[in-house]
Amino acid sequence: MTRPDDALSTLRVALGERSYPIHIGPGLLGDPRWLTPHLAGRQVMVVTNETVAPLYLSRLRQGLGDGLEVRELVLPDGEATKTLASVERIWDALLEAGFNRRCTLVALGGGVIGDMVGFAAACYQRGVAFVQVPTTLLSQVDSSVGGKTGVNHPRGKNMIGAFWQPRAVLIDTETLTTLPSRELSAGLAEVIKYGLIRDAGFLGWLEAHMAELRGLEAAALTRAIERSCSLKAEIVAEDETEQGVRALLNLGHTFGHAIETHQGYGRWLHGEAVGTGMLMAAELSQRLGWLDGADVARTRAILAAADLPLAAPADMTPEDFLAIMRLDKKNLDDRLRLILLTRLGEACVHDRTPPECLTSLLEAFPRR
Repeated sequence: MTRPDDALSTLRVALGERSYPIHIGPGLLGDPRWLTPHLAGRQVMVVTNETVAPLYLSRLRQGLGDGLEVRELVLPDGEATKTLASVERIWDALLEAGFNRRCTLVALGGGVIGDMVGFAAACYQRGVAFVQVPTTLLSQVDSSVGGKTGVNHPRGKNMIGAFWQPRAVLIDTETLTTLPSRELSAGLAEVIKYGLIRDAGFLGWLEAHMAELRGLEAAALTRAIERSCSLKAEIVAEDETEQGVRALLNLGHTFGHAIETHQGYGRWLHGEAVGTGMLMAAELSQRLGWLDGADVARTRAILAAADLPLAAPADMTPEDFLAIMRLDKKNLDDRLRLILLTRLGEACVHDRTPPECLTSLLEAFPRR
């Protein structure tokens, strides 16, 4: 990690010729030093949404400097808009502007905007540059890093997409001051995930500092973002296209995606569904003999401290869960592959869960 000044930290995702920096600090949006070096040419398309645009679009424009051909596209907000139709609007805007292969797309917003803009960049003229400028905690610590892009399908979340790495990730920590408390909690779910799968010491630090994180204390948030991004960068460098260890980043996601798909995209925030899914994974890990009751209680307690839901939707049956989980992207050869915990701070991919064990978990897990 390098520190150009006292307030900024820079990590690097090591992918050879496609390596890129993650800049973390306050005030990055309005400073041309951090964005303009990563533009492929003069043509820039900034894509954001109706919630973020009034807050940060003008500041981002200041950070682009002069001498560029800049266009803007403001899309509706929400997970329900993460569709091919929205991506087509991005392509339409690029074509109408006459943008060429040296254009750069800038994703200003949360995970939905980042995923769609990345996918649009991956496909436009067979691949153009893009930069991630995430404005939610969840997108800052997870979706903006690693090159997973795509859209939802009515039958499954993120089922259409591509691996396409950004040229840079700019995390302006000041954007979190306008983040609603529910969105903050959703982001904390992904932060907690890193402790559960890879760093028990970080998990302990989160337990001790959850009040400061929920209170938007700057130093605590910066440390949480830095450690989360560092762990994500390490894993992506080891396994860019999720052939092995990167799958561990999906702790709770198989259960969580089932909740999102069943309930309708946007009713549950992604982090809320993942938080519940991580508790389900912990309880299943206990049933398999890997975690003990104290481990599960500790997992439940930190999720509760982050104000995340601890129960599944009241109208979801075990059959509903299983029908959607069978479509999960991680599954191979008709085997359900789940990310489970062998202990707190260590995870594994498991594809031999006895069906009766999984069914009993789904039947016993609380509903609300």
